[in-house]
Amino acid sequence: MLSRQATRSAAFSTALIATLAISGSAFAQKKYDTGASDTEIKIGNIMPYSGPASSYGLIGKTEEAYFKMINDQGGINGRKINFITYDDGYSPPKAVEQVRKLVESDEVLLVFNPLGTPSNSAIQKYLNSKKIPQLFVATGATKWNDAKDFPWTIGWQPSYQSEAQIYAKFLMKEKPDAKIAILYQNDDFGKDYLKGTKDGLGAKASQIVLEESYEVSEPTIDSHIVKIKAANPDVLLIYTTPKFGAQTIKKTAELNWKPLQIITNVSASVGSVMQPAGFENAQGVLSAAYAKDGADSQWDNDPGMKKWSAFLDKYMPGANKTDGNLVYGYGVAQTLVKVLQMCGDDLTRANVMKQAASLKDFEPDTLLPGVKINTSATDFAPISQLQMQRFKGEKWELFGPIISGDVNTN
Repeated sequence: MLSRQATRSAAFSTALIATLAISGSAFAQKKYDTGASDTEIKIGNIMPYSGPASSYGLIGKTEEAYFKMINDQGGINGRKINFITYDDGYSPPKAVEQVRKLVESDEVLLVFNPLGTPSNSAIQKYLNSKKIPQLFVATGATKWNDAKDFPWTIGWQPSYQSEAQIYAKFLMKEKPDAKIAILYQNDDFGKDYLKGTKDGLGAKASQIVLEESYEVSEPTIDSHIVKIKAANPDVLLIYTTPKFGAQTIKKTAELNWKPLQIITNVSASVGSVMQPAGFENAQGVLSAAYAKDGADSQWDNDPGMKKWSAFLDKYMPGANKTDGNLVYGYGVAQTLVKVLQMCGDDLTRANVMKQAASLKDFEPDTLLPGVKINTSATDFAPISQLQMQRFKGEKWELFGPIISGDVNTN
């Protein structure tokens, strides 16, 4: 009897030791860097809630609401997102100050979707030297796809050079003899579009009759439009941020001037650009898209956009669904959540970057059918596909095929 009991005790002890070993090993697998714990993931962000690009501030508000929804659903693997977002006013010195605060004072795990080419340029070396992810930056500058020199910085949206090359290809096919004028913002943002256009036009770059730059600090660019009109181009490429995009479309109409106008994807929002410019003035303007348009009834029964709409109704009641920033903020926030889910219990900064560079055919609810997110250890450009679109009535109409505009960054 004693022998059988002893055997049972030994068996129970062995089972207990095995159980403890398994749970111990599971516990040991949890890895955290500053900003992550069993209960929380601290995410830092900077946005221009004020200043010349303040219309983009809605992106930060959408992300904040999206993470609240995720937290209400139980968080990510049981951890709640603590989203800390600051205003940088679209000012590089302010961006540096706010990001230092996020890293050194708030001790965030990563900096997510900081907006603007000038601001991201100002913080890139600092974050890379600290080995802190500068994740899914809200700018399409080509330089974010440089895994070799800046392994802690990764883009999200299509690059500006890719987009500009698509416009150049379109013009060479549809208006091969056009005289082209370019209005561009005098910083890395505008210059990327300028380079992409010239690369895309190749030998036909001589058809550019005027390159006119403006400073982001200018209150109005009306005088630039008057100057461009005097050069009498057939095509006006509007490489601007939203405020100046709306001003351009409005001013060309006031001058009763009707060139073919092509505007950047980042300034194609119906609510924050086309409506302020005046729908009657925006007819026939072209752009390119990679995301669905909340103003377009063709997506009313789309499963992804139904989720987006339900999210807005609950977490951002009264939001203007024609504003493209709501679509952007949702899509990029959904991408971050996917990466954090892939991280499991290894919430180290190195693993965050590893998972961000391991996305395969990921399709956020808001991207156009056929546009997929793919990354690798050498490809830090998640989205590289776009489709041309034309403004008609009070919405954009897509036309033509999905075009890939990959740019060689080597």
